[in-house]
Amino acid sequence: MDINKLIDYAIIASKNAYVPYSNFKVGAALITKNGKIYTGCNIENASYGLSNCAERTCLFSSYADGVTKQDIAMFCVYSPLNHIVSPCGACRQVMSELLPSDCKIIIAYGDNHQYVETTMKELLPLTFTSEDLNND
Repeated sequence: MDINKLIDYAIIASKNAYVPYSNFKVGAALITKNGKIYTGCNIENASYGLSNCAERTCLFSSYADGVTKQDIAMFCVYSPLNHIVSPCGACRQVMSELLPSDCKIIIAYGDNHQYVETTMKELLPLTFTSEDLNND
């Protein structure tokens, strides 16, 4: 899939964000290897800790529909600001477990389809994984 088309899906998803407190709309989109697209947006709550970011909403939605790590081809997160807004730490941790290690990650921003392309290793080096839970 064309990166710009995936960015368009993330932009559209951001318009559904429920952000009465921050007014900061974020959207995310992923495409599977068979071409199915999933989107998500951030959802705020008066109790801020109960809010959910666009990245996690998108990933949880895809997994709830039966997608697995091996199915995901590319992931995109979009912010309307005119500078790069990288995923938060909680999202990076979830992404590191639910995205394939070789997944292309697009961080899009602004009104002109500006973006940077990165990898999970660049976003979260020294990732905490299930292997760290091994007590042997």
